[in-house]
Amino acid sequence: MARTIERRRVVVTGVGLISPLGVGTSANWQALQDGKKGISRIDRELRFDASTYPCQIAGQVTGFVPSDYIEKKAVKKGDSFIHFALGAAHFALEDARLTIGEEISERTGVIIGSGIGGLPLMARTMRLIIDRGPSRISPFFIPGMISNMAAGQVSIKYGAKGPNSTPCTACTTGLHAVGDAFRQIQHGYADVMLAGGTEGHISELGLGGFCAMKALSTRNDDPESSSRPWDKNRDGFVVSEGAGVLVLEDLEGALDRGARIHAEIIGYGMSADAYHISAPHPEGDGAGRVMIAAMNDADLEPEEVDYINAHGTSTSLGDLAEVKAIKRIFGDHAYRLAVSSTKSSTGHLLGAAGGFESGVLALALQDQILPATLNLDEPDEGCDLDFVPNKTRPAKLEVGLTNSFGFGGTNGAVIMRRWHNG
Repeated sequence: MARTIERRRVVVTGVGLISPLGVGTSANWQALQDGKKGISRIDRELRFDASTYPCQIAGQVTGFVPSDYIEKKAVKKGDSFIHFALGAAHFALEDARLTIGEEISERTGVIIGSGIGGLPLMARTMRLIIDRGPSRISPFFIPGMISNMAAGQVSIKYGAKGPNSTPCTACTTGLHAVGDAFRQIQHGYADVMLAGGTEGHISELGLGGFCAMKALSTRNDDPESSSRPWDKNRDGFVVSEGAGVLVLEDLEGALDRGARIHAEIIGYGMSADAYHISAPHPEGDGAGRVMIAAMNDADLEPEEVDYINAHGTSTSLGDLAEVKAIKRIFGDHAYRLAVSSTKSSTGHLLGAAGGFESGVLALALQDQILPATLNLDEPDEGCDLDFVPNKTRPAKLEVGLTNSFGFGGTNGAVIMRRWHNG
């Protein structure tokens, strides 16, 4: 006998953000409103000497102390992507004013993904093997670098015994995590989920790999202007690090406990370009279909969407493909809605981007503020939408959509609605 799936309403009650703009949700949200930029030259003292690399800039998290979120003796047992996830989960739960007690632990899950996982730890360990031999490998090497340990460590720390999973879908990872967690609650498999993405990949190996693809900006003498989505003079994206974790709850449970609600998630879509390992479909085919899928899931018409937090990475092909998709799917309404990319401020958090930007969307709907696209001085040909250039502004927002697209042609979109408290 077929099981009828109950579609429960799902709300965002907590947002935890860590990025080059700051440590903590309030610091990041204020920095975005103030138009701050988090890109700088790679710090050779704290990171490595990047002077021989074509790209020498990145979005680096500063002021983050791992031992504030994990026992000091455990810090060396995991790479920074795990630390960032634990920090973002802390801020998300703090924002939600939620404690995972025994009474809800089995109905509370964690879906936190990472596109790359512990790449720096892997590189350091390989160097150790070469220099000192395999006997020097730490027994914590494997659990310190495999991608699912971010979700695993968060569940262990907070006693979340429900669904536990780790998407690994390149730059769509964090958004897929949020969407998958939404489904877990919507279909009744959990009541509370911590969801998002985390990335701590900045290293010689990570930067070198992206440089080899010729994907990165080389605006080394002007780092703050290097991430410039849709601008005629963009020359590639900027790698960044951090985490974005959301607390999602069943609406009824959130109301029962008197939770403050940031926004309601109402739709989720997935698609594939089935086109190329790294380049998007030139007409934004998969991007368009994923937005349609999310709107169909939310039972929305295109005219009901007010704002798109775009993938907008600052690459010539990707930016234009997303614009083409928006124009095709939204028609004339494309020129009435707002579209912006917060990657102009943070750089590209890779697997963490979708989690971070989902959090930003929830806050934008709550506070009725459009985050800006910075460094947009001269829009490229065909890039003629309202990209909220260079300055945040207030706006009446009821429905927002956020996009994420990843290598391999994997796409995701999440739609949220403003929550009217009271």
